[in-house]
Amino acid sequence: MYEVVIKKKIVKSVASMPTKEQQQFQLLTQEIALLGPIRSNWTNYGIIVGTNTHHCHLSRKWIACWVETEQGIQVEVTYVGSRESAPYAKH
Repeated sequence: MYEVVIKKKIVKSVASMPTKEQQQFQLLTQEIALLGPIRSNWTNYGIIVGTNTHHCHLSRKWIACWVETEQGIQVEVTYVGSRESAPYAKH
């Protein structure tokens, strides 16, 4: 079992998303907690090249990013929001 860390900034971002995407985010974090950070069953799942940051789409417009902070123990959600502002859009 993994500990999923969600900071206050992420909670605010999630609250601003549509209900469907909020539910998807909740499901994603539950899966990460139970099954680990590699979530290849999610749409457009991938690892940002050269990092340990994972990402997937919650819907066509909304994405989530998370990073393994302690291998096998802890995962931190680092971004939830629109595709256009995603950290991987800068790479």
